[in-house]
Amino acid sequence: MRDTRESRLLLVLLIAIAFALITVDIRGGQESPVDGARQAAAAVFGPVENGVASAVDPIGNAIGAVRDSGERHNRIAALEQENAALKAKLGSDDRNRNRLRELDAMLKTAGAGQYGIKGAEVIAIGAAQGFSWTVTIDVGARDGIRRDMTVLNGSGLVGRVTTVGPSTSTVLLANDPDFTVGTRMEKTDELGFATGQGDRPLLVQLLNGKAKVKPGDRLVTFGSQADKPFVPGVPVGEVVRVDPAGGGLTRNIYVRPYVGFTKLDIVGVVVQAPRSDPRDMVLPQKPKPAPTVTVTVTPPPPDGQQAGQKPDQQGVKPQDQAQGRAQDQAQGQAQGQAQQPDQQNQQPQDQGEATP
Repeated sequence: MRDTRESRLLLVLLIAIAFALITVDIRGGQESPVDGARQAAAAVFGPVENGVASAVDPIGNAIGAVRDSGERHNRIAALEQENAALKAKLGSDDRNRNRLRELDAMLKTAGAGQYGIKGAEVIAIGAAQGFSWTVTIDVGARDGIRRDMTVLNGSGLVGRVTTVGPSTSTVLLANDPDFTVGTRMEKTDELGFATGQGDRPLLVQLLNGKAKVKPGDRLVTFGSQADKPFVPGVPVGEVVRVDPAGGGLTRNIYVRPYVGFTKLDIVGVVVQAPRSDPRDMVLPQKPKPAPTVTVTVTPPPPDGQQAGQKPDQQGVKPQDQAQGRAQDQAQGQAQGQAQQPDQQNQQPQDQGEATP
């Protein structure tokens, strides 16, 4: 339609009619004269609106889902973060409990040996010096650490300090091939030297080639002059294999160390040696063997025989037993009567012989 004067007048007339109908509808309320027309229009256009809504609803739902997906994603991300935080807390609690156990065991070891120790944490493995079995601990010269100090934990000997920095130190572990420590056998006091062999048992050479050693025997450190690099009495390990004596001057035995070198965490540097050699005091007490209980099983009696009943009484009725006892008594009396005449006949003769 072209923009003409007549079209403008028609548009103004339609707008005026619309305002008039709206005014009449509002004033009429429920009895509005246009209510019938409204119902008729609803009856005509209602199905059309429903059809259009059915076609448009999936699109609207998809748009709403896209709009809400960001919020759901944020909620899922928040829940995942909370879950990760809870798992980390549980893991941290388990690790803290494990470290507390290690610290408690180390303090008990230090107390048994009267060692003055400085607690430390292993913060790295390996070192720039080229040692194959070393760890770095978080204490150094500022903490009073010096070179050639003994390092231990709750299980036993860990190693010795080789390099000291301001706040860190390097520890050569006891299983390193370059590590050697003097040892002493429990109870027998046999002396030797233990050398590391990596992930294999320690090799200990006893000075006495004829020493009696068996698997299960335990060793401690013998100690060094001026207690450097080793203090005495620190548990080393337990004998697992003994080479047969070959008549040499020394004897080789293989010792499983008490310390797990692949899972070190809390250690202690001995900064003050004990006043006296603790000898075997630091070794853990051996568990007592369980008592042996011997149970003797008595076989059941044969069929028809009661417990305590003799085999010849098996199957004998009470009446038969009574008759047998009566017969035995009668026979005994008859034999007694038969013996009395003989005794009477013998008495005179005996008396005659006895008369002078």
